[in-house]
Amino acid sequence: MAFIKEESEDMRIEEAFRVQHEDTEERTDLMSSKEESQERNETEDKDQYEKHPSCPQTRKTSSRKRAKKTGAINNFTCQQCGKIFSEKRNLEVHNRIHTGEKPYTCQQCGKSFIKKGTLKDHMRTHTGEKPYTCPQCGVSFTQKGILERHIRIHTGEKPFTCQECGNSFIRKGSLKGHMRIHTGEQPYTCPQCEKSFTHKQALNAHIKIHIGEKPHICDQCGKSFYQQGDLKVHLRIHTGESHFTCQQCGKSFTRKGNLEVHMRIHTGEKPFICPQCGKSFDQQGNLKVHMRIHTGEKLFTCPQCGRSFTQNGNLKAHMRIHSRENGFICHECGMSFTDRKQYKNHITTHAGHNPFLCRHCGKTFSDKANLEIHMRIHSEETPFTCVPEERLSDLKKT
Repeated sequence: MAFIKEESEDMRIEEAFRVQHEDTEERTDLMSSKEESQERNETEDKDQYEKHPSCPQTRKTSSRKRAKKTGAINNFTCQQCGKIFSEKRNLEVHNRIHTGEKPYTCQQCGKSFIKKGTLKDHMRTHTGEKPYTCPQCGVSFTQKGILERHIRIHTGEKPFTCQECGNSFIRKGSLKGHMRIHTGEQPYTCPQCEKSFTHKQALNAHIKIHIGEKPHICDQCGKSFYQQGDLKVHLRIHTGESHFTCQQCGKSFTRKGNLEVHMRIHTGEKPFICPQCGKSFDQQGNLKVHMRIHTGEKLFTCPQCGRSFTQNGNLKAHMRIHSRENGFICHECGMSFTDRKQYKNHITTHAGHNPFLCRHCGKTFSDKANLEIHMRIHSEETPFTCVPEERLSDLKKT
């Protein structure tokens, strides 16, 4: 069953951001994490005090060091979240997260911040100053912490490891987002349709569906997209660039996720199982469409004859009956088809390409449906039973 693009926009958005967090963390180096920025600023403040021994804060630092030696350390605990700090001043700054207080305001754009150091970092977005440069590739950054995370791309260091599955990440924030896959947490909810997401960026991209905003436009064909990442992937169609190639059949893909789904053809993996009839599918979108058979839901209705369909693709194919349009024409023999899938299956007969391989005997097929029928030989499945004539008469009466 074809995967309907219009119906799976949200699932693709969610998958895109999951892949971004796991495989393209370099992009997130251009943004600072609140938690990591706070820890970094606290460290910088401490270093600043140590540079000025005459400052009263230096005496506090010395006292803290002496207390550490004697074991008499005063811990300051946040009453709202339980986070512990070694200095009262750091707890006071932390409390602004809960109170919403942001005393430091940018005079150019009006944006406010909890810490003075964060405002200082922000000002570089207006001045364009990027004082921290990577010694390996020359890319510059506005913050030292972001440079340190970027360098991990070159070194391969991934210090944050998931205790559930062993996946490692460059950034603490990426691990935190990844953990929601295991916990099922989806803290970001759309105010219009109440659909929830694991990442805020996925929610922002989803909201554009409601408002119809597609700000990212291809300068070659004019097609527009909700996300910049989708435009970047789309451009590979024009350049012919295919990053991800199947090692078994040589087919190439512009997206890693598409390759992973394709590999299930070779492995036979169908991880998405219908809870009502037990039928399994290689894609979640196909299961979602299949469930409409049980619910009787038919979302797509023909405006001319009123016939309804479970899939948008089926409605489009049906509309060609009214228009007498055969939109898919074979350039080899001239045959035309109203259905794209039938057209693609027909093309393989000319190419001699049989991508569907039987894992039992090695026989190949040009059509997936033919492979599934063939598999019944090995499974000894006989779904079609001959009905005796007298029984057939009884059935007709009822």
